[in-house]
Amino acid sequence: MFETHADATYAWLGLALVSVATAGVAASFPSSPPPDAAGVAHTIDSVADGDHPATAEHGLAADRIRLTTRSVALSDGDGTSRAALHGSHITPVRRVDDGGAAGGDVRLRQVLDGVPPDAVFDDRDAFSAAAAEARGTDHEWRPASERLTVRRVHYEGVHVTLVG
Repeated sequence: MFETHADATYAWLGLALVSVATAGVAASFPSSPPPDAAGVAHTIDSVADGDHPATAEHGLAADRIRLTTRSVALSDGDGTSRAALHGSHITPVRRVDDGGAAGGDVRLRQVLDGVPPDAVFDDRDAFSAAAAEARGTDHEWRPASERLTVRRVHYEGVHVTLVG
């Protein structure tokens, strides 16, 4: 009655192997979903597609961000997500503590932070040139802050969407 059957040993070994494999698979799953690049892209597009000056902010739960004129990508320890921007071309602006604003022009960062462009730039041509230079700079991965700011600015016929 209390004998060990040979079949029982194999059953217990099989059950142990399945348990270890299941635990391994469960441990390999990320602890949280990747960052929400689609939500960030929606915020950017909603401001960029407008006819009037506007400002919006979007919270970020990511370690790194990569902005191009046509896409946004977010990355953290659990993965990377990307989303295309469907609106007009944006002008990426880097944080001041990240090597200066995009293109080395801190004035764009000031405009993104709320300073009127006519208080920072001499004329519309200087503003347009600074935005064009920022769009042409490298689009490398950068450390992400806690929030992303999007601002659509009109300055004497020049319409720019700054994102940083």
